[in-house]
Formats: sequence, C-alpha cells, structure tokens
Amino acid sequence: MTLGVAEPLRRALAAENYIHPTPIQSAAIPLILSGRDVVGVAQTGTGKTAAFGLPLLQRLSEDRVQAGPQSARALILAPTRELAIQIHETLRGYGRHLPLRHAVIVGGVTQSRQVDALRRGVDVLVATPGRLLDLVAQKHVRLGAVTTLIIDEADRMFDMGFIRDVRRIVACLPRTRQSMLFSATMPGEVAHLVKEILRDPARIDISPQTVAADGIDQRVYFVATKDKRALLHDLVRDKAMTRVIVFTRTKHGANKVADHLEKAGHFAEAIHGNKSQSARQRALESFRNGRARILVATDIAARGIDIDDVSHVINYELPDVAESYVHRIGRTARAGSGGIAIAFCDPAERQSLKAIERLVQQQLKTIGGTSRPNEETIAVRKQPERERGRGRPRDGHSRHARRAA
Repeated sequence: MTLGVAEPLRRALAAENYIHPTPIQSAAIPLILSGRDVVGVAQTGTGKTAAFGLPLLQRLSEDRVQAGPQSARALILAPTRELAIQIHETLRGYGRHLPLRHAVIVGGVTQSRQVDALRRGVDVLVATPGRLLDLVAQKHVRLGAVTTLIIDEADRMFDMGFIRDVRRIVACLPRTRQSMLFSATMPGEVAHLVKEILRDPARIDISPQTVAADGIDQRVYFVATKDKRALLHDLVRDKAMTRVIVFTRTKHGANKVADHLEKAGHFAEAIHGNKSQSARQRALESFRNGRARILVATDIAARGIDIDDVSHVINYELPDVAESYVHRIGRTARAGSGGIAIAFCDPAERQSLKAIERLVQQQLKTIGGTSRPNEETIAVRKQPERERGRGRPRDGHSRHARRAA
C-alpha cells in the first residue's frame, strides 16, 4: 500500500500484513492527504478506518504542532463505545512509529482516567457524543484547536438519536477545518448534515452492487420459537463453527440464550446495552482471543465490531428492520474471506424474512425445518372468490423497529 502514505505508516501496515488497499482506501487516502473534505458511502468491513486514519495520522505528524492542555488536534466521533475503542486501538497501532498522543472518551466507565489522558492535550481524540459533551460542559476538554473532524457511521448516529449532539459538538469547533463523514447509507437526514458541516466535499461511493457482502452463504431454518434452543445447541456442536456470533432482538433474550449455551457446555459470552463497559470489553476480548467461541449479542454488535475469522453468524431471532440483517451478517466474510449466515425463522417471522429477501435480492437457502411456505398460494386461498386472478397480493410490511441494543 503506497498512495502517498509515509514510511512509518507503511512499516506499521507491513507488520500487520496489510499490502493491498481496498477501494475506499484507494479513493479516500489521496483526497484526504490533499486536504479535501470527503464524504464516503461504504459498508462496514470495507477498510474505512484505515481510509481516514492513515492520512489523518500522516497530516498530524507532518504539521508538528503541539496539542495544548485539555485540547485535541483531531476529533473522531463514533456512535458506540465499542466502535470508538476499536478505532482508538487501530489508530494507535497504525501510528506506533509516530510521536502522536491518542485518547478515547466513552460513557459507561468512570471519567477520571479520561480526564487525566486529556490533561496534557492529545493529537487524536476518539469519542462518543454524550460523554464528550459531558466533559466539554465540565471544561475538561476544549475543542477550539480541532483542525480535523471525522464522523464515522453517520447513519447509525441518526438511528441512535445522536444527530442533535453531533450538531452541538460541531458548533464548538473552528469553522476552518478539514471534515469527513463516513456512512453505510445516506438517508436524507445524513445528507442534510453533510451540507451543514462539510465544505465542497469529494464524494466517494463504494456501495456494492449486492446489498449483502460477497462471500456470505445465506441460509434459513424454518423452526418454531420453542425449538430454537435445541436447534442452536445442535448446530454449535459442529467443530466447523470455529467463531460464532448469535444475534437476538432483546437484551433479556441475549442473556437467556447465553445462559442456555453455558448450561449445555458451550463457552459463550453475552454483550448488550445493559452490560457495563468493562463487562462488554471483557466479553469482546474473550471472544476475540478464542476463549469464548460464541458471542451472543443484540444489534449493539451489528456494526463496527471488527473481529477476524468469524465463521458463522446465526440470527436466532430475525430483526424487525431488514437493514439490520445486512449489518449483522456483515460480521462474517470480512476482508474478502468467506462466511456462513444462518437465520432461524418462526412462522410469526415470515414477513420479516420476506423483507430481508427483498433487500438482499435473493431467496435464502432452506436447509432445515419445515419446507418454505408458498406465500402466493396461501394469499390467493385467503382472497374472496371474485378477487382471484387479479394479480399477486402486495407484501405486508415489517413490524416497526424496537430499540433493543
């Protein structure tokens, strides 16, 4: 990987065997190095962190400006604690040969260490919006020296209700700065935010032709809810399932599934919004280092958690919003590898399955349980006699999303 990247960064990349840039990196790195504002549309798992992180670190090291006390030179906003910590650790790794100071600010933990890290000032600050605003209000951090702003997973920011906080943070920044925004999708609200905070941005769109990542073998079991636990137990006994993420809709459901797996002799960890930050980090680390083979999660882990070699993703319960399915299964088949996604579908979830199949533009492969119902035939039987033959009935709508992370 060259693209104008400096030798200390190339050395760090070589140590991690990163050789060939991804499309988002090839497009974004030269633009960011030139000082342009950039808006990037690309799914998770496409290398966005390196796309903005490498040129950011290079520009900061070349400027040789010292960060003042309680100040930051670059600010990266992320929607979740896990993603913020992951970006922080990744950029520290890339910049291991550069004299730059890094800090991360997230909620769910005591702020004393974060305040200490900010006292001398930092070059790169990664933060979640809520905790950052708290520390700004307490005057533990000043944003008047920020020269670069990066907003990652902007559509997720909107989904989680953080856009107002983002606007409050932007209002604290200098008007003259380089700004970047990255998002998996570009809904109207995010497009409006782009117009507000970016200046004549270069747009990079790496949206794939297919919605779901290539290399994912998507399968479905038609199974009653009461039989899902037994089916999950049978599946995870397969040694080919080397690293598995099981998704549930609710926090309570994640705990119940993890407890069931533990009682059945499988080492599983649960992660969801009710867990403390330290407990969530311990669960992720246990899963990452292989001590726990199974991670049971709500949609808090559907984006931004980059763990290598996840062989299988199991949708124990289908999400109410089809787009969440795409983000869930994107935890496997990372960096060009293959993976298997298995969905459990109860009869009550068939409308959700239909919405998913419309979105991914394919029918999931039936591999077990009852045979796939003929939805059109069933619908025709329910029509009054006089209405038959007037065309295919319209699909029902998916249920409204519940906030379960």
